[in-house]
Amino acid sequence: MPIMPSRTAGVDEAGRGPLAGPVLAAAVVLPRRVPPALAALIDDSKKLTAAARERAFAALLDARAAGRVEIGVGAASVEEIERFNILRAALLAMRRAVARLPALPDLALVDGNQHPGLSVPCQMVIGGDGIHLSIAAASIVAKVVRDRMMVALAETHPEYGWHSNVGYGTLEHRNALKRFGPTPHHRTTFAPVRECLAISI
Repeated sequence: MPIMPSRTAGVDEAGRGPLAGPVLAAAVVLPRRVPPALAALIDDSKKLTAAARERAFAALLDARAAGRVEIGVGAASVEEIERFNILRAALLAMRRAVARLPALPDLALVDGNQHPGLSVPCQMVIGGDGIHLSIAAASIVAKVVRDRMMVALAETHPEYGWHSNVGYGTLEHRNALKRFGPTPHHRTTFAPVRECLAISI
């Protein structure tokens, strides 16, 4: 296995599929030797329970506070998703996440097969959140931060069930869309939302 540069950032996004809310990305630089206790908590965010993600997220924040881990978070708004499309918005969020690291990394390992247009050397890794700890850590940070944002939005829009579905198109969410129509946080270019708008016109 090749030796990675000392400051290699894992980059991943969360929230490409939901009907509402922004898309989030995170960039995480782990130490060359990750402490076993921290490594044991990190995995692809999709494989972890919500409680396990929160534990890993808290451990990553503690490691950042101790100066052992670097974290950058970037978002693309619903307006940007509508303007650019979801793929381009997700790549924009990745660029913002890398830019918000304390310093640019020597190398970025990016989950997927789409180059985000970073100004640093970049390696695309399909299924990277199950291969590299740094990408898995980024997937956790992006997922937890985005989920918390959607839970906060649920306080003002409780009828859509965002506190549990975090904007994904569950039956509860789709039924609420049909009954109440979309909010400013909904992605009107996504078919289920667009169809509700067409019905209401």
